[in-house]
Amino acid sequence: MTAEYDVPGAVSVDGVARPRPNTGRGPAPEQSLVEALRAEVLAGLGEATRARQDSGQGSLQLADEQALGRQLISEALERRARHALAGGEEVLSEEEEGRLARAVFDALFRLNRLQRLLDDPAIENINANGCDVVWVRYADGRREQVGPIAASDEELEEMLRTAAARTGIGERRFDRGSPRLSLQLPDGSRLFAVMAVAARPCVSVRRHRYLRVSLDDLIGAGTLDVALRELLRALMVAKKSCIICGGTAAGKTTLLRAMAADISPAERLITIEDSLELGLERYPDLHPDCVALEAREPNLEGQGGVSLAELVRWALRMSPDRVIVGEARGEEVLALLNAMSQGTDGSMATLHASSSRGAFSKLATYAIQAPERLPLEATNLLVANAVHFVVHLARHGERRVVSSVREVTGAEGPLVTSNEVFRPDASGRAVPASPLRSDTLEELVAVGFDPGLLERPGGWWER
Repeated sequence: MTAEYDVPGAVSVDGVARPRPNTGRGPAPEQSLVEALRAEVLAGLGEATRARQDSGQGSLQLADEQALGRQLISEALERRARHALAGGEEVLSEEEEGRLARAVFDALFRLNRLQRLLDDPAIENINANGCDVVWVRYADGRREQVGPIAASDEELEEMLRTAAARTGIGERRFDRGSPRLSLQLPDGSRLFAVMAVAARPCVSVRRHRYLRVSLDDLIGAGTLDVALRELLRALMVAKKSCIICGGTAAGKTTLLRAMAADISPAERLITIEDSLELGLERYPDLHPDCVALEAREPNLEGQGGVSLAELVRWALRMSPDRVIVGEARGEEVLALLNAMSQGTDGSMATLHASSSRGAFSKLATYAIQAPERLPLEATNLLVANAVHFVVHLARHGERRVVSSVREVTGAEGPLVTSNEVFRPDASGRAVPASPLRSDTLEELVAVGFDPGLLERPGGWWER
C-alpha cells in the first residue's frame, strides 16, 4: 500500500508525494459514483492481470498495479466527460474531477473513505465505533464527529482485511479467529481494530505528527527546556540506557525519536515493536544502519508466532550497538534488561507508568511474567545494573511536557533507589532538582555537557 497519487494539487510531506487533504473546502464525491468507477477500474485491472498470466508474465507488482490503476482512472473519467458532453450534461470541474480521482484511487489502493481523515494534517486521533460513528480529535484539542468511513460494517471489515494483507512486513489476519489488528500505516500512523468482541467493528488510529523530530523541536513545542535538552543529548552521547514512561498519548514515542536523533549515525540500531511505529529506519541520513523488527502472530495452526521477548534475544545476535523497544509491556522486559546490562549501553524503551518512580514497579511486574520468575530483589538488582535514567512525560491539558527525570543509583532489597534530578515545578514542567552523582556528571561533562545548566532552575525559556 502506498500514499502516492499523481494528480494536480499533490503536496510533498517528508519527500513523498501525497494528495492534498480534503479538509472541507469542497464536497466529497458522491459515493455511488466512486463505487461505480472503482468497479470499472477494478474490471480493467482484472483483465490486465489475466492477460499477463496467460502470457506467462505473472502478476503485477503493487507499484505497477497502482500505475495502471491511475491510468485506468484517468481513462474512465475521460469517457465519463465525453458521455456527459454528448448528452448535454454538466461536466465536472477540474477540482471536482481531481477529488473524484483521489476518492477512486483511495477506494482501490488505500483506506477508502478513512483516507480523507488520514490526509488531514490537523487530525491527531481517529476513533470509529462501527462504520458511521466516527470521532476525530484535532491537534488543538477539539473533538468532532465526522461522516461515515464505510457504507456498512461489513465493508469496513473488508477494508481492514485488505490493509492487513498489503501493509507491514508480513500479512496479518483480521477475522473471528484473529479478532484484533495492529499495524503501521504507510504515513506512520498506528491503526488498531477489533471485531467480534464488540457489537460492531471498532477502529482507532493514532497519528504521529512528528515522525522526524529533534530535541530542539521539542523546546519549541514547550515539552522541555534548554537544560533538559542538553542533559538528554548528553545521555545519548554517553550511551546511558533510558526508560521513557508516561500515560497514554503523553508523547513517549515522539520523545524517543527526538533522543534517538542524537545517536551517532555510525551506530547500529535494532528496533523491536509489536507493530511498527517508531520509523527510525525511514531516515537513513540519521540512522543509516537500522533494522526494524516486528512481532508476528501465529498462523491458523498456531505456528510461526514471534514474540517481543524472542525478538529481543534475536536482536542480541545481530551485533547491535543499541536495542530500542517501542513499547515494553510484558515478559520482554526481562530480555531487554539483560540486553541493557550486557554491552548494549544506551538502549531505550517506552513504558506506561503514572510517574517516574512508578516505572520501577511496572518493570518488576512485567519481569515476573517471564519464564524465569525472578524474585523482586533479583529483578531490582537487574534494573539497577541495566537502567541509568527514567524520563517521565505528562499531559497538562493539551500540553505534553517532560515532568521528571530520575537517575538510578542502586537497589536495596525490595526497592530500586534513585535521585529525581529533574522534578516538576508549579506548571508541571521539569526543572533541575537533586544533583547528579559525581561520576555520572563527570561522564556527561566529558561528552560536552555544561554542568552550569543545572544551576539555573528558573531558566525554562533561556535560549
